[in-house]
Amino acid sequence: MDPKSVRYISECFVQPQHAPEESKQPFYLSPWDLAMLSVHHIQKGLLFTKPTPADEQENFIGGLLDRLKSSLSLTLVHFYPLSGRLSTRKEENPPTYLVFVDCNNSPGAKFIHAALDMTISDLLSPTYVPVVVQSFFDHDRALNHDGHTRPLLSIQVTELIDGVFIGCSLNHAIGDGTSFWNFFKAWSEIFQAQGNEARISQPPVHKRWFPDGYGPMINLPFTHQDEFVIRYEAPQLIERIFHFTSESIANIKARANSEYDTKKISSFQSLSALVWRSITRVRRLLPETTTSCRLAINNRSRMEPPLSPDYFGNAIQTVRGIATAGELQEHDLGWAAWKLHEAVVNHTDKKVRGFVDEWLQSPFIYQLGQFFDPLSVMMGSSPRFNKYGNEFGLGKAVALRSGYANKFDGKVSSYPGREGGGSIDLEVCLPEASMHALESDEEFMAAVTSSN
Repeated sequence: MDPKSVRYISECFVQPQHAPEESKQPFYLSPWDLAMLSVHHIQKGLLFTKPTPADEQENFIGGLLDRLKSSLSLTLVHFYPLSGRLSTRKEENPPTYLVFVDCNNSPGAKFIHAALDMTISDLLSPTYVPVVVQSFFDHDRALNHDGHTRPLLSIQVTELIDGVFIGCSLNHAIGDGTSFWNFFKAWSEIFQAQGNEARISQPPVHKRWFPDGYGPMINLPFTHQDEFVIRYEAPQLIERIFHFTSESIANIKARANSEYDTKKISSFQSLSALVWRSITRVRRLLPETTTSCRLAINNRSRMEPPLSPDYFGNAIQTVRGIATAGELQEHDLGWAAWKLHEAVVNHTDKKVRGFVDEWLQSPFIYQLGQFFDPLSVMMGSSPRFNKYGNEFGLGKAVALRSGYANKFDGKVSSYPGREGGGSIDLEVCLPEASMHALESDEEFMAAVTSSN
């Protein structure tokens, strides 16, 4: 099949149906938000089957786009920061470098209609995720700081021969994965209400968290963006989706707990340990090489008192287990899983506040090229988000895919399996040689149920 490219048909901007009073004030960012200014956007989307009959499809796509835009306008009333742009206020005396969201001087969120002459099967049947999927998202390679001139939210609806992909690119300095999926859920709820009184089940909490005595304005120790905005180009990678049934996950968990003689290791800690050991093994590192497995962790429930689950913004960090390549192979799965369990349970309110206090004393901006190393594994996203619960009059999505953003050697994103019930899909990014070695790794592939 000849390589196909996405055709861009139209684009427009969508404003909130009405401007909430609070949107008229500057929207200030927390330390967790500001630290994200030099990483990529969150790019996730859902693939749906196009309804039949075919002779109605022209009317179908026009009607779908209109409803998506009108429901998005209503959703942005609740999630008004996403309709704004970043702004920086700089002063010399006293030295000031303040980044915030301005909701008043922005055309709104971007909405793109595109098309691609490929089928759902063309996208899902290959062993590796086709590169064209990256074209289903706006903001390709953009950094969050680019939100000064680019929309903080961009939706791209790509029409396939027999399907529709709804891709969402959200500025990661405005929200984390929890915020992203809470927005997506609210949009789906409002869409399905079809113009009736649109209520959402989880209204966002916009009040940013700051430690006592700080905020809402956080001054950064910079004079120019070039001091902290560093572009990142990923190495040559291939992506594959590996599927684990709930039964397979249960077996991995049982094995890890049995080997360490405990009942405390979770399913996800067990699966992450399996991935960590397997990828480290196929990289053929020297035994004394230090490696780690990082887990993205939600701070909301870790804090005392806890933040609302509907807190809109960033409230994430990473925790990690550390071991040499030799130790990982000398010990069993349970040993590695316990390393990760300890990292998670030790991430307490004191740890969270300690991180923020240190950041406030010496603010820094995450850099993709420095923060992650090719000797480690990073487990991102979460199988806990009800990603397949988002429907737009098209039934349940057939697949979930992501864009170019925030990918590197050893990045693994975890999604719920489509059938639910505790099943998990892992999106694994590796160089070609490492991927082929992983596909030949007996321990890893014995746990994989299917893949695409």
